[in-house]
Amino acid sequence: MKKCQKKLFIPSRPREECGKKKLFIPSRPREECGIFAVYGHEDAAKLAYFGLYALQHRGQESAGIVTSDDVRYSTTGSSLVANAQPFSIYYSGTSFSIAHNGNLVNARQIRSELEGTGSIFQTSMDTEVVLHLTAKFFKKGIEQAMIETMAQVKGAYSIVIMTEDTIIAARDPNGFRPLCLGRLDSGYVLASETCAFDLVEAEYIRDIAPGEILIINQNGLKSIPSGIESRISQCIFELIYFARPDSNVFGQNVYAFRKKQGELLAREFPLEVDLMMPFPDSGNYAAIGYAQASGVPFEMGMIRNHYVGRTFIQPSQSMRDFGVKVKLNPVKDLLKDQSVLIIEDSIIRGTTAKTRIETLRKIGAREVHMLVSCPPHRFPCHYGIDFSTRGELIASRKSVAEIRDFTGLDSLGYLNINNLIKATEIPRENLCLACFDGKYPVPIDDKFSKYCLENA
Repeated sequence: MKKCQKKLFIPSRPREECGKKKLFIPSRPREECGIFAVYGHEDAAKLAYFGLYALQHRGQESAGIVTSDDVRYSTTGSSLVANAQPFSIYYSGTSFSIAHNGNLVNARQIRSELEGTGSIFQTSMDTEVVLHLTAKFFKKGIEQAMIETMAQVKGAYSIVIMTEDTIIAARDPNGFRPLCLGRLDSGYVLASETCAFDLVEAEYIRDIAPGEILIINQNGLKSIPSGIESRISQCIFELIYFARPDSNVFGQNVYAFRKKQGELLAREFPLEVDLMMPFPDSGNYAAIGYAQASGVPFEMGMIRNHYVGRTFIQPSQSMRDFGVKVKLNPVKDLLKDQSVLIIEDSIIRGTTAKTRIETLRKIGAREVHMLVSCPPHRFPCHYGIDFSTRGELIASRKSVAEIRDFTGLDSLGYLNINNLIKATEIPRENLCLACFDGKYPVPIDDKFSKYCLENA
């Protein structure tokens, strides 16, 4: 196999276990990262570069590429480069690089135990814990090392590890985060979402199964069960918000799922309004479903400036405030004196919705109503989505009526949880709904919860 035929790519934001100290609270939720790996293709570097664009929606504060000959591309957009991924080490004559999507809930405990036996950590990422464990068991062979590593770590993880001649993919037994396998010519591709395969013209083969370890090397593919039994708990918020609508995630077409959400919203809340609209781009597809089911005229009442980046990463509050205003601009003549229904995919902290509704009032909208295509987020996520403390969530401290009044709406409604599950076509027992019902598939200990609260 030629050098540089393997690439491991991750567009992500750095992670300090369950949350680093933040300089500001973003107006929208953020995901950890997307992962992309290529094996056995001569254009691996180019393909990895394209993977950045396909998965950029999953996180953009840092990005990196690592190759089998130890060439490392620089990271961008991170205030802490040491925590950027892929993370690489050299141990016992072997190079290891890792990319990780998710969050380990017992990383602090494992780290403390490893440091007690002499391990030296270079970062504060939970991802580094995985490499230390893999190195610890590596003398038993990479397959057994992965089995024993997975037996110790708990939480959400879709992981790709690369050595000089092998790529290893692993997905946690609950299957919180997506990870899929594709074929490109005579090589293989791994990605968080199928939209990345479409861009590089790879053929989707299958999802990596929850609890599966997949070895890719010159001998082809080898699937190894981790032997850990746990109920499947796929993250519902991947379908609601994070995944691209042109992806298939957890066996579901995301576009069709979001349209179904809108259809079920129309049945649950048949409102009489002049027109309905989304706030681009988050509510677009549920809005289409609502319009088709209800017959309410669909309009793009807000125009998005596509040349504006994500506002939450701007370096000052004044720049972030300006970014919010310049990103979306209302069509004044369309909305003036109208009763308007807004379809939104979620309300996390409420500040962005409040600002946008104030804008509609100022231009003369007669009534402003909002329907949200999921239930209220009342509980924090500890499995890789960046609302890790309950205090960040407006629905944890306010009723629906209070959120309506806070945001300045005439009415507010949320899709009920049974309809949300119905839209997925996935059995309820195979979904993680913890952000709605507080039932965590992997238990969270008090020390971890306290750490998250202190570091929010």
